[in-house]
Amino acid sequence: MILPFTDPACQDVGVAGGKGASLASAAARGLPVPPGYVVCSSAFEQAVGGRADELRALAGAHDHVAAMALIAGLPRPDLAEHFAALGVASVAVRSSAVAEDSDEASFAGQQETYLGVPDAVTAAERVIDCWASFFSERALFYRVRKGSLDDLRMAVVIQQMVAADVAGVLFTIDPVARRRDQMRVEAVFGLGEPAVAGVLTPDNYTMKRDGTVKKRRIATQPWALIGGEEVALSPEDGARETLTDDQLAALAQLGRTLEEQNGAPQDIEWAIAGGELYVLQSRPVTAL
Repeated sequence: MILPFTDPACQDVGVAGGKGASLASAAARGLPVPPGYVVCSSAFEQAVGGRADELRALAGAHDHVAAMALIAGLPRPDLAEHFAALGVASVAVRSSAVAEDSDEASFAGQQETYLGVPDAVTAAERVIDCWASFFSERALFYRVRKGSLDDLRMAVVIQQMVAADVAGVLFTIDPVARRRDQMRVEAVFGLGEPAVAGVLTPDNYTMKRDGTVKKRRIATQPWALIGGEEVALSPEDGARETLTDDQLAALAQLGRTLEEQNGAPQDIEWAIAGGELYVLQSRPVTAL
């Protein structure tokens, strides 16, 4: 019920969900993916068992705690051995629904993500939190619109946390201008979640497909998410440009590679730590 990214079976969306399969596929192709593993969709199906209707009913009552308790009392996978094998200080625990991140629908933000999880015991608790979030009101509403409530397949990704100096999002097409001949990058200091969630205004770059910058809009960032904590930035630091032209060119190269490998324009979450560029997620762009 638990597979490392290096296991070929982890590239199966039905086993690892959209996020997990995408990361495993990118890692198999030699791209810079932080190591991790997946609690497979079969573990979730076993944990829910015949209680799906009860869990859906709890969503209408906004009772996430009750949903957690209903799942927590059922068998769950032992994560300790896999957590220890990673040998890292902390991990990110992220939901990975089987129906998510298709060409027709992106379930980004519909289920939960937890950052900076420090140990195996807490990681197991966060897996159950992710499972319970599958039955949140917003997740059920989205699945009614985009798919079926009968689909009970969701995996959970557990992956090394990257202590990002800069992070953000790369679109291999321009979803705002609706142009396929250019890319867009959004970047913030520290972890990229504030940019993804829209709580910080990121630096914004428009590039040609070869990485040449056509337009840049630099924002003053008053704080950054460092190690899971909001850290205030001085006006001088907050006004610095997040990315160099060389880093933007490297992002463009990464975007072209992922787009070619996946056969469609990509929405990519990335991070730079210690000068190294990492892929945190890649999914099809659904905005066009």
